[in-house]
Amino acid sequence: MTERPSIYEYVGGAAAFFALASALNDRCLADPVLNHPFSHAGHPEHLARLAGYLGEVFGGPPSYSALGGHSAMLSIHANTGADDDLASRFVVCFDQAVDDAHLPDEPALRRVFHDYMTWATSEVHRYSPRGSTVPDDMEMPRWSWDGPVSSVVP
Repeated sequence: MTERPSIYEYVGGAAAFFALASALNDRCLADPVLNHPFSHAGHPEHLARLAGYLGEVFGGPPSYSALGGHSAMLSIHANTGADDDLASRFVVCFDQAVDDAHLPDEPALRRVFHDYMTWATSEVHRYSPRGSTVPDDMEMPRWSWDGPVSSVVP
């Protein structure tokens, strides 16, 4: 019996996750609510870092962990006072970006991507109220074809 490749490998590795990050960024810039946070000048390597983060979550190399990992990502989004509908809008943009990036149209893949992003945006939203702080050294979430595989994900 052959072992199924990781999601990272299945979709095409770094190039596929960079295409996904680019498509997601474009979708967010086009959204009237998400546009505001996405239109500010961010890190010059934002797309590469986003691609690295998502890739690592789905079985890719630990490139984002080398940059501070999950705590660093949450800290970027913490204490922003984000609108309540930001998370749901982001999930919609993410689902559409998966299509825009021409990732495989496989129901199991689409389900795990959607489930991950629904979980991830709810976690980001928990840290968005003003005054929020993110614990140091949080475990990087990991997802497989069967959903979450790390203890950080309930």
